[in-house]
Amino acid sequence: MMLEMKIFGLALDEQSQVPLLILKDTEEEHVLPIWIGAMEAMSISITLNKVNISRPLTHDLLLNTLNALGATIQQIVITELKEGTYYAQIHLKHNENDFQIDSRPSDAIALAVRAEAPIFANKELLEQVSFQFSQEQEAVFKDQESEKWTELLEKFNIDDFKYNQ
Repeated sequence: MMLEMKIFGLALDEQSQVPLLILKDTEEEHVLPIWIGAMEAMSISITLNKVNISRPLTHDLLLNTLNALGATIQQIVITELKEGTYYAQIHLKHNENDFQIDSRPSDAIALAVRAEAPIFANKELLEQVSFQFSQEQEAVFKDQESEKWTELLEKFNIDDFKYNQ
């Protein structure tokens, strides 16, 4: 069984200084924290905040390619956790064919937010790694952690990562 998830927020892990993507199920019973790379966090944040980028980023390029080929992203599913690594699948439809593509959750979610596709997590995975959501935990994610992530993103300049060919 799968549960639909929503992005609750992006935070910066205080100890590791690694971006943390926080998903919450639609019933608000489970929270799923996923540590992701800085570039993936920026890519997700740019889309969520509707920041206009003059040239397509990698996730935009992949979605544009899929669209040009007539494929659509139906959903993404965070499937499991093995040896500390999360796994996900991107579910595509092309003509009458369905495809499941192995992916890192951060890349799958970056595509899902662009394609406005639903995000799901395996319920067994949630029961394995999630904790019951409480109001006290919500305050920590909304206030302390998200403010640090916002500060980091405000200092980030995408032009610093551009290169010319």
